[in-house]
Amino acid sequence: MTLPDSARQLFSVYREFIRETRYLPHAHLRHYYRIKASDDVRAIVETKDCKGLGRRKLKRFTKELATVKAAIQGSTPAFTHVLDVAYGRKGKLRWELIQPLLTDPKVKKPPPIIPAVEKSRPPVYPKELAALLTSPASRSTRKALTPEDLETPPTLPSRADPTSEDSKLLGPLSKRREVNIRWRFFTQEAAKVYPPLEVQAKMFSNTPADASPVTIREARIRGFGFQEQGLLEDIHGIVGREKQGLRPVTRRELQAMKKIGQAPSPPAARHPSRWLRRRYQQLLGKIPQVTYTYQSGKDGRYGVSLSNQSLAVSVVPVHQYGEVDSAALAWYNKAELEDSQKPDTGKKRKK
Repeated sequence: MTLPDSARQLFSVYREFIRETRYLPHAHLRHYYRIKASDDVRAIVETKDCKGLGRRKLKRFTKELATVKAAIQGSTPAFTHVLDVAYGRKGKLRWELIQPLLTDPKVKKPPPIIPAVEKSRPPVYPKELAALLTSPASRSTRKALTPEDLETPPTLPSRADPTSEDSKLLGPLSKRREVNIRWRFFTQEAAKVYPPLEVQAKMFSNTPADASPVTIREARIRGFGFQEQGLLEDIHGIVGREKQGLRPVTRRELQAMKKIGQAPSPPAARHPSRWLRRRYQQLLGKIPQVTYTYQSGKDGRYGVSLSNQSLAVSVVPVHQYGEVDSAALAWYNKAELEDSQKPDTGKKRKK
């Protein structure tokens, strides 16, 4: 049985795609793109319109293969795209990760805005989603909302309030329009949020500073994303968790440290490729870390932050300096020693 040309082309591209995934630098990338290639091929085969929609899907699949090839060869935009797709920063996986956060079965439904119309209930913001929306660390636009915005959307006209002047002059706002505005605001703002990969729980007795990590079962909260799969730990393993020792010590720095009797800091465990570490640091800038902190016997609250190893230029303040490592401290001590040994000529330095 001979296959048509389009089928032979599809399976040829699929085999090449599977071969190329072997060269991706991380196990999660290889595993994800194998599954993605299988799903894409299955979707192309099941397409009824082979000449129209089927050809467009095949073209998109071939373009994705070219992007993976470019990423393996060291293209920064292509590898950034591969990371964003594989970790749910864009594409279908992003929607699948954010979907469970849009609802909370434990929250009581609000009353409908239009009486006797079940579909007119306003949207409910779960605690996890509210924390993400009100934090700039989790938003692609970096403009966080306020808790008041969740109660009353900024896009809602003042006529929605029956006691406002506009409502008295122009009449009250249509209830159907109010429902549509609230749901449209909910959908648009939720689409601007980067979904977290997991949630961490901490419990404290006296102060939050003394909080210790616990499991989500002990905290009695729900998990989401890639909970307990260690994806975030793998990323930190590539980047390196410790700030000290990230830069290798040069020969001159090592000599200066030996003169003052200071030992160099041991290098942190990390991936040897600096280019790859930078790409994963940029990825960490798009992965919000959600932490649930609570006191024993009381309800807690969700907090959102970014990893201290992430590269998020729009979030990190401009005048933020890193910690002084042993190499920089050795240079500082050497400069002070040289300045103290210089003879005082009595001349004042010109300003």
